[in-house]
Amino acid sequence: MYNLSNRIKSMSTSQTLAMAAKSRELKAEGKDIIGLSLGEPDFNTPDFIKEAAIRAINENYNSYTPVDGYVELKDAIITKFKRDNGLTYDRSQIVVSTGAKQSLANVAMVMLNPGDEVILPCPYWVSYAEIVKLAEGVPVEVPTTVETNFKMTPEQLEKAITPKTKMLWYSSPCNPSGMVYSKEELRALADVLVKYPDIVVVSDEIYEHINFVGEHASMAQFEDMYDRVVTVNGVSKAFAMTGWRIGYIGAPAEIARACNKMQGQITSGANCIAQRAVITALEAPVSEIQYMIDRFKSRRKLIIDLLSEIPGFVITEPEGAFYVFPDVSEFFGRTIKGHKINDATDFSMFLLEEALVATVTGDAFGSPNCIRLSYAASEAEIEEAMKRIKNAVSEA
Repeated sequence: MYNLSNRIKSMSTSQTLAMAAKSRELKAEGKDIIGLSLGEPDFNTPDFIKEAAIRAINENYNSYTPVDGYVELKDAIITKFKRDNGLTYDRSQIVVSTGAKQSLANVAMVMLNPGDEVILPCPYWVSYAEIVKLAEGVPVEVPTTVETNFKMTPEQLEKAITPKTKMLWYSSPCNPSGMVYSKEELRALADVLVKYPDIVVVSDEIYEHINFVGEHASMAQFEDMYDRVVTVNGVSKAFAMTGWRIGYIGAPAEIARACNKMQGQITSGANCIAQRAVITALEAPVSEIQYMIDRFKSRRKLIIDLLSEIPGFVITEPEGAFYVFPDVSEFFGRTIKGHKINDATDFSMFLLEEALVATVTGDAFGSPNCIRLSYAASEAEIEEAMKRIKNAVSEA
């Protein structure tokens, strides 16, 4: 028996990855599992990006990369921020990492001291709270509901702030709810934050291009917030490059330098071939990936229409990303086909075992009444999954 650290003992396993692993086990047993648990586009990486990676291999990019990223990639990121977000950064403010998850971990490790509080509007991405706790911070959850479209109000933000508040983390478009903060809604939150100048904001914008309601808004676009916002992004979602593992931040230079220092002792620079490919991805117009966004939008309509036909699912139409996050609390306390449903975790496992559909419990995202379903799957898979779920809950 090894005496593992308290750090790892206290860390929760990623529920999205755990469900994916359980799904793979059942598939290996011959079960016909439909996976709606992972946030992974089912498209191939666009050919023009793959060709850039092949060129990089042939041009012998095989050496260690600069810790904070190739200069050419940093310049492409700077251009992208200006073009898409109206944000002006210089090279000293950009750090390229091995996925946006590492970007978030870097920020937590360089910003948080033991006991520092981080406000997390619920639902939040599954790893936020665990990353904060790993850095010895304290997650402060701010609950929202399907009735308020899963958005934190300025009044809720103000109430959550204490003398220990160090940061606010949020994503827009949001994983898992799919909600999108408008410019006006962000401005209202900023009006609260300007009264507390020591609070730093992490704005996770990894889904920015998968937006069905209009122009994407960034917290850093406000002049009175720019010096207090770390904008996190990457290429995994919109460019279908999950396995390439490239994320990046635009941040105040002091924070960026600290992240560079941290990363230099952990992983050093991100993969050389992936970085060269991402230069090409970011330099391309967004129109090059519009076909994927259009498909996600049609799949959103399909899954919403089909879920609306299933009694007990309370849904709000997601405004971006590729998830739907229904409230399923109507099923709690019931026994369905011999399965006692006490909470969302039970319901999610019931759907896996009875309907052979993998979802993720809302407990993992700080919203215990909900489950997350990804519609980054084919139309045929979505139709079959909704049919199976409808049949599974027919006794409820």
